[in-house]
Amino acid sequence: MSWKFERLAGPYNRPLGGLAWDGSGMLFADTMESTILRYDPRRGRVSVWRKHTNRTNGIALAPDGALFGCQEGSRRIVRYEPAGSATLTNQRMPDGRVHNHPCNLVLDSKGRIWFSDPYNAEAAWGPQVFGKLEHASVLRLDQDPAPQRRTWTIERATYDTSNPRGLAFSPDEKTLYVSENNMASEGRREVRAYPVFPDATLDKPRVMHTFGADVRGVHRGVEGLCVDADGCVVAVGGWSRSGPGPLVHVFAPSGAVLESHPLPQDLPNNCAFGDGGLDSLYVTTAEGYLLRARRTGRTGRSMMHDK
Repeated sequence: MSWKFERLAGPYNRPLGGLAWDGSGMLFADTMESTILRYDPRRGRVSVWRKHTNRTNGIALAPDGALFGCQEGSRRIVRYEPAGSATLTNQRMPDGRVHNHPCNLVLDSKGRIWFSDPYNAEAAWGPQVFGKLEHASVLRLDQDPAPQRRTWTIERATYDTSNPRGLAFSPDEKTLYVSENNMASEGRREVRAYPVFPDATLDKPRVMHTFGADVRGVHRGVEGLCVDADGCVVAVGGWSRSGPGPLVHVFAPSGAVLESHPLPQDLPNNCAFGDGGLDSLYVTTAEGYLLRARRTGRTGRSMMHDK
């Protein structure tokens, strides 16, 4: 079945980023405008959900309704409280250095936050006091369970990435899917599956899919991904400059390509399931479009924990 995408909003002529379904509407990040917007499918309208978000890109909802966001403009992960305030996590590595520019994130059932931490050509706001790390990795934030502390610590999770982007867990959380999207001519553009050990460290990954190059240049790999209720990986990537163009890919957990669907706009950035039956796929693009395909035949996961 071919998916037909409709344009819900845009073009904003600037990148749109992460998505999160809040139960009745789709939140999506207007990154460079430092705003989180909300699309109401019943009214067909977009409204401002939160301003002054310091270039938040990736977003994810916690079970209690709080929204976590990757603030590229301040190089940190923050928690947006339902009442309107925001609290910080921790932006310092164990050696005291500040991590890079968080891009996308996912929460697990133990409340840990996993986020991709690539380099970003757009500098963080304020004085450039803290240099970049010598690595661009997937990092993990762990919170101390003691009520009197509730402090966060950061651990490095991957040691083989140079431009990690999208993240998603398998339904049983035994696999972390990561899109590595190094656009240099010698770079790797892959969808990887990392086995997760009980202590939250990662094993060596299995490469599910590799993106190559042609006479027009390198193929743009996957920027964002999510997992459906059956455990299949839904990923968005590609561009009009080379390769087959902007696409939605659906991979079986084995890595087999089950479906591919062309997108009507270039440079897709992220994707998430939404609407009443969680059977619509929403997509954001770097050109500032919010797209939706309804009745996809696939169903998203209700919130993030359904084990």
